[in-house]
This record gives sequence, C-alpha cells and structure tokens, in this order.
Amino acid sequence: MTSGRPTPDSLPREPLQRLLAVMAWLRDRQHGCPWDIDQTFHTIAPYTIEEAYEVADAIERDDMPALKEELGDLLLQVVYHSQIASEAKAFAFADVAAAIADKMVDRHPHVFGDMDIKTADAQTISWEARKAAERAAKVAAGGGGPEPAGALDGVARALPALMRAEKIQKRAARVGFDWGSIGPVIDKIEEELGELRAELEVGKVEPARVQDELGDVLFAVANLARHCKVDPEVALRATNDKFEKRFRYIERQLAESGRKPVEASLEEMEALWQEAKTRA
Repeated sequence: MTSGRPTPDSLPREPLQRLLAVMAWLRDRQHGCPWDIDQTFHTIAPYTIEEAYEVADAIERDDMPALKEELGDLLLQVVYHSQIASEAKAFAFADVAAAIADKMVDRHPHVFGDMDIKTADAQTISWEARKAAERAAKVAAGGGGPEPAGALDGVARALPALMRAEKIQKRAARVGFDWGSIGPVIDKIEEELGELRAELEVGKVEPARVQDELGDVLFAVANLARHCKVDPEVALRATNDKFEKRFRYIERQLAESGRKPVEASLEEMEALWQEAKTRA
C-alpha cells in the first residue's frame, strides 16, 4: 500500500485488480474502514453463505441484472477471505485462483488430456473418483490420522441440512448402502412417520424425542427426493414460494374488506387458499 488516502483515480483500472486494491484499502489499518478491519474468517462466513443463496435466488427469478450484482457480491466474499489470509501470510487471491484452475484441469482429463468420457453421468463418476483419491492423498500426507478415510469424509457440516442429507446419502450409496428401488424408500418414510406419531401420542410429549423422530422423517424424505432425482432444497424452496404467493393472496382478499388474517376464521382463510390454488 502507498502512503496517504486512496482516491478512485488512484485505483487500478483493470476490474479484478481494482477490486483487490479496494479490499486491501478497506482492510488498511491506518486508512481503512473500521468495520472491515474488525472482520475475521468466522465473522464473514455467514455473509458468504448468504451471498451464495442470493445468487441462487437471482437465477431462480431469471433476473440477469440482479445476477450480475449478486455474483459481484459473492466474488467480493472470495476476495475478502483471500485478503485476510494474505495478511496472515497464509495464501493470497492468486493462490486461490491458481489452485482452482489446477483442480479443474486435473478433474477434466477428457478436456485437458486424452481420457475418453462421452456422457455427463460418466463425468460425474470420474469426478467423484478423483475427489475420493484427493481426499485419500490428503489423509496420507497428514500421516493418516487416527481413523482411515471414510466414504462420508469431506461433506461440510455447515451445509443446509437437507443439502447435507442428500450428499451423505449419495456418498453412502456409492459404496452400496442404498435401496435399489423407490418402494422401500417410501416404506421407510411411512415407518418413520409411524414412530413420530407414536411419540406424539404418548401421555407426555418429550420435545427432544419428537425432534429426533421428526429428523428421521425429514432424512427419509430427502432420500426419496434423491431417488426421484429431485433436489430437496430446490423442491422446498419452490414450495416456500408457492405458499408465500397463496398466503399473500389471502391477505389481499381480506384487505379488500378491511380485515387482516388474524381477524378471519380458519375456515374463511382455507376457502381463500383453495381459491388461490385455482388461480396459480
């Protein structure tokens, strides 16, 4: 960094270099932003997750101006983490870019090498095999650790629960721990629902046990989504949007008579709900 405060004209003109310089100045101990200086990997991580979801939302809405903006916000998160790492002399943005480029070259031998992969399914198998080899190599490089590498290693705990459920189910399926058809999956859902129902029918409901049984139901439903080749996160997000649209219709209809939902009966709101369904 140079001495003195930066000005817009003093920043690089090339877009990526300009962004890197902006972030470096934001973190500058003398002239930077107090809030940005105070941030750490841990405090920024929630924003990184939030920005990724806002990218997905812009895509769902097919909003290209919003997508451009949200991708910029997500890129800023990568630059932010890289700047903090650079200050700690751990790595820099260039190292991040180089590492992912090398990884993509390595995982696409049919593009950058002479391997013959004709279909997307075959590429998925090759991709996962290479990821597994990479995980095993990391374990070996670290001395092996107290336990051998497992099929579920590397599935981030910070993922949304439904997404993580699908990923660990896929990992287990690759080593043969899976049903061969949808029938037993549906049977499992019914079994878990029965256990939940039994827990709710006891004299004194124990919240911890209900949570455990309800978790089993959700896990089984995520497994059904996987067998149906449906992304459970996408499916639930679509249903959330559908519910919101129909409930807003109820609010609008009640507002026309000067009322709010709290002032209407459940039967009246249910009738409006069914009306909203016919208009969808």
